[in-house]
Amino acid sequence: MRQTAKGLAISLAIAIGCLNSTAKASFFSYPRGLTYQLNQISFMTPTLAPMAHVVFCLRYQEDCKVHGNDFRRRNIALTGERLNELNRINRQVNRDIAPEPNLGGLATEEWLVSPRAGDCNDYAVTKRHQLLAGGWPSRSLLLSEVVVPSGEHHLVLVVRIRDIERMQDVDLVLDNLNANIRPVSLTPYRWVRVESPSNPKYWSTVNVPSRWRTATLTD
Repeated sequence: MRQTAKGLAISLAIAIGCLNSTAKASFFSYPRGLTYQLNQISFMTPTLAPMAHVVFCLRYQEDCKVHGNDFRRRNIALTGERLNELNRINRQVNRDIAPEPNLGGLATEEWLVSPRAGDCNDYAVTKRHQLLAGGWPSRSLLLSEVVVPSGEHHLVLVVRIRDIERMQDVDLVLDNLNANIRPVSLTPYRWVRVESPSNPKYWSTVNVPSRWRTATLTD
């Protein structure tokens, strides 16, 4: 979501710092001990889509249609080529869009593809837009609203893939606040809602087990 005035300086500093801290995005190679359950989102109950997403779908209708329908609903296999594509787009979009928070709050919030300057929403929808254009199925590209440790609402892109080496389905996070592509279990966020894989216009509440919380509970 667009940044509010509260915590603005902190959030902007984080965004700029992450964008300038590295010239290359890389994939966070998660430990082999992480299980299938820890690396995937659990969809809970249907919920309303963010109002800004409803407006986004009126402006960018193609982005809100089902693309690459597969009756088996299989996750796309993560090959070296696809991983390179994810890294390239994540890195390029983070570099191309200058961080610019929305001081007007929800009343002035809009999600734009490829603006010269924007906030987390614009980064996330632009990455999704480019991956759709590259032939990725819509069921694998899910916008998700989270809450960062500072309390600000934030939008990221979740990419659902099949790790063919480990034979596991994994949800990866592309985020303008971090140069690395990470499994969902390695993000320090509270997850709020996410697009449905069956239809981008529908959203669901979500549960993401945290590797760190789980480790603490089992120690």
